[in-house]
Amino acid sequence: MSNELIINSTQKGCRIALLKNKQLVEFHQEEDGNRFNVGDIYLGSVKKVVQGLNAAFIDIGYEKDAFLHYLDLGPQVQSLNKFTKLALTRSNTSAKLTGFKHEPDINKLGKISQVLTKNQKILVQVVKEPISTKGPRLSCELSLAGRYLVLVPFSNAVNVSKRIGDSNERKRLSRLISSIKPENFGVIIRTVAEGKDVKELDKDLTNLMQIWTDGVKNLKKANPRDKVIGEMNRANSILRDVLNESFDNIVVDERELYDEIKSYLVKIAPEKEKILKLYQSRVKAFEAFSIEKQLKMSFGKSVSIANGGYLIIEHTEALHVIDVNSGNKSNQEDNQETTALKVNLQAAEEVARQLRLRDMGGIIVVDFIDMRRAENRKKVYDRIKEVMKDDRSKHTVLPLSKFGLMQITRQRVRPELNIATREVCPACNGTGQISAAISIADEVEKTIDHLLTAQNEKKITVTLHPYIHAYFTKGMISKRFKWYMKYMKWVNLIEDNSLALTEYSVLNGQGELIET
Repeated sequence: MSNELIINSTQKGCRIALLKNKQLVEFHQEEDGNRFNVGDIYLGSVKKVVQGLNAAFIDIGYEKDAFLHYLDLGPQVQSLNKFTKLALTRSNTSAKLTGFKHEPDINKLGKISQVLTKNQKILVQVVKEPISTKGPRLSCELSLAGRYLVLVPFSNAVNVSKRIGDSNERKRLSRLISSIKPENFGVIIRTVAEGKDVKELDKDLTNLMQIWTDGVKNLKKANPRDKVIGEMNRANSILRDVLNESFDNIVVDERELYDEIKSYLVKIAPEKEKILKLYQSRVKAFEAFSIEKQLKMSFGKSVSIANGGYLIIEHTEALHVIDVNSGNKSNQEDNQETTALKVNLQAAEEVARQLRLRDMGGIIVVDFIDMRRAENRKKVYDRIKEVMKDDRSKHTVLPLSKFGLMQITRQRVRPELNIATREVCPACNGTGQISAAISIADEVEKTIDHLLTAQNEKKITVTLHPYIHAYFTKGMISKRFKWYMKYMKWVNLIEDNSLALTEYSVLNGQGELIET
């Protein structure tokens, strides 16, 4: 089984696609302006304590105050508050916590007004990004995730992932980490740590301690709303979480991002550096790997599955509904029960893929085709549990009801990804009529003439629709060649079939956008 990570740099950030056997299974968009990512740690200020909710609203710089519930404070919040106060008032506060005296744990059934007061400064971590009209969700149980370990300040517990089933391996890892972890730091051992030696685990632990130390340095000079520790970019965090022996290709199409990922790979997995490649072809990376096509096919209201079946996906604020339909498969089998089972088994795989792909969270109800036999319903239940094993988000799957309904809950920590596959045509604004191609070509020619003569640009690159590209480049003596004879400057033309017929953009010699 092959795993590939394709990273496409855009003007707003980057797009990240995870392929399994050439099929798109995860897609992420990272925008440079997105400040509030899961894992970021801020110095917040308590704006309001609401006893009725047993929660507080914290100002971390978002347009809406973030939400912090009493149950998310964590038992050691008083120790955290004590340390935060010391770090802000004493410059010699050590990040290592050696000899730090813990405060008593708070009561699980206590009130938030006993812990927090208005305008108090508090260290908080984003556990859920802003979704819809809601601000970020926060926690005071800080944790720093590494490749093999998760570091938990103000704790002394060592916990092992439940997915590591071998009892001897669990004991080995627990004993090993207990011997090397710093005082007053807890550690969660991740699933990928299974079988790793002490050298790799110690290296990961050292890196996490360095991140914590740097964060404490930032805290000492921080003001309310300041980010103290920032989660790494989405590309590196995905590599940290999913990189394993089955990965055989990581493709990046921008040099700066390539260098950044290369330095991260050298740090966490030097043996994987050789699979990192800089993509330099003229064909866009997402088109070369058929990702654009898969995106357009996978994000509509209707999603096709094998042999004629299809899913209908509906979204509401609190609930997602997926309806399974057999389509033209209904007359290909001997009886209705067999047809329903085969379509449902194929649909189960596509449902699991769609949940990861769109990052759907909350409550999902799947309406499978009715099956009378209980063993067939169990087969569908077992299949969806099997294919969801690779899903990194916490989830729970319930068996099918007698009505053919399956309920799934899936952790939602960031807004659901939704790519519009139907939109108003930018060329005609839905009227069905556009300007003649010849008038669009005239506009491009006027723009080129203005840039090369009036603005005296030395070199320009024009990106345009393939139809207009052909108009300028085809023929024995093309229009582009005539431009060269007229201006004595060669105009670089690039076709881009993601553009509408009337859209084009112009870059100067330094790659800066000068016309659109």
